[in-house]
Amino acid sequence: LLVSISFGAGKYVVFFFYPLDFTFVCPTEIIAFSDAAEDFRKIGCEVIAASVDSHFSHFAWTNTPRKQGGLGAMKIPLVSDTRRTISTDYGVLKEDEGIAYRGLFIIDDKGILRQITINDLPVGRSVEETMRLVQAFQFTDKHGEGKVTLCKCVAPMMHFTTYCSIQLEFDYSDT
Repeated sequence: LLVSISFGAGKYVVFFFYPLDFTFVCPTEIIAFSDAAEDFRKIGCEVIAASVDSHFSHFAWTNTPRKQGGLGAMKIPLVSDTRRTISTDYGVLKEDEGIAYRGLFIIDDKGILRQITINDLPVGRSVEETMRLVQAFQFTDKHGEGKVTLCKCVAPMMHFTTYCSIQLEFDYSDT
């Protein structure tokens, strides 16, 4: 599967790195993101996963049933970064081992990086938190211009709040 640079054009993109195919935490994350792919698409967001494994390894892993330690059919693309250029460019390469940390990047529909999370190897990411972040950024995109927009840390989409515009004045003359 080839992923064009225009794959997520005009949409939000969740781009995440994982260390290696056929490991233990990685399939739990990848399967969870794949299973939620349609929910992300419904809000105008594509999900892409990447590792330093070859496309042959990705192919073998996706053709191995989940009950046998594989991923099974995927609803998201798995990018192969065997040259480690993408993981290096995104700052997630663990150079001493030649694998990627668990980096997750949310890029908005204008191509602007909105959020970065980089976890150490043994700790996976939350699909629900990622969905909340995408929705919060989309909410502030829509309602945040010229206003103070608040998105609570645990708020589902319906609890995001927009407040009226305010003007703050500060006196810096004594500083």
